Amino acid sequence: MSDPSPTPYDVTLCVEELRAALALHGIKLPSLSVHLPSFAARYGESAGLVTLGNCNMATARALAGVLKKAAGEG
Repeated sequence: MSDPSPTPYDVTLCVEELRAALALHGIKLPSLSVHLPSFAARYGESAGLVTLGNCNMATARALAGVLKKAAGEG
């Protein structure tokens, strides 16, 4: 389930979780980060996007979960 309005800190934790899950498979993505402009929107709730195809936190967490499970960590 995605957070209704994640904070930059929430998304940073999510990015670190995804980075750790990718590392379990020997994958490093130097460009993986918080998409800060997604917090600047004034027309709705903050999206809190992760710059991996600009996926949202729910997608990033699902991906991290699958990667951890595949590595026997989850």
